[in-house]
Amino acid sequence: MYNLLVVDDESIIRRGIRELMDFESLGIGGCFEAEDGEKALAVMKEHPIDLILADINMPVMSGLEFCRRAKELDAGVKIAILTGYDYLDYAIRAIKIGVDDYALKPLSKDDIQKLLSRLAEKKRETDSFTAVRQAVDNLAMEAGSDGKGSLRGQISEALEKHLSDTGFSLSMLAEELGYSVSYLSTLFKKYFGGNFRDYLLDVRLERAKILLLSTEMKNYEVAAAVGIEDPNYFSVCFRRKYKTTPREFRTEAGRGKQM
Repeated sequence: MYNLLVVDDESIIRRGIRELMDFESLGIGGCFEAEDGEKALAVMKEHPIDLILADINMPVMSGLEFCRRAKELDAGVKIAILTGYDYLDYAIRAIKIGVDDYALKPLSKDDIQKLLSRLAEKKRETDSFTAVRQAVDNLAMEAGSDGKGSLRGQISEALEKHLSDTGFSLSMLAEELGYSVSYLSTLFKKYFGGNFRDYLLDVRLERAKILLLSTEMKNYEVAAAVGIEDPNYFSVCFRRKYKTTPREFRTEAGRGKQM
């Protein structure tokens, strides 16, 4: 059974969805509510959430910002946005951050039931694919061939593709490759000798060294190019790893000194 989170600042809408929907037929066992994005994220940190219905127009945090951050927390969660704003740019922005469905208000009881049905079906398809993928991988390991080269290559390609994406996370990688987060975390440590976050930072800093030597990009431009949003944090990480600042590294390397 799935858990549903309804995020809307109008209590009458939240109550209507909770009381009027046939959750049992949808395979939904729990329904949680939040009146804004911040409270919804707090709910996600306390409870396993599988499906989300979220309004775009909310106080405190926009619905789109909430959806982006929700996907960062759990790339496998399925989200549908509800909005009264019939503008194409909302749909485009929603698709870019991984929203799975989109509907315009006002919605009838049947509209919401069908929307939830589509969302639950997408979740079942994803879960089924992930389970099969992991089962095949386990069988390969038991047969003595763990597919290390193939999987390691896929992970490396994904890291390269998303290197400049500041929001890229292990959960997003897991969603892209078709693994659960916990299972991919185990595989990642096995294949790369460390955790995802530290390894990704190392890759970004190594790429930053190349950019510092081969371009005239400013520090903040290099930081952005390797997916580190805060230039100050970039400088701190760079100095911690290489015992020198990015500026000093570029200067000393230009004089022919090895760093």
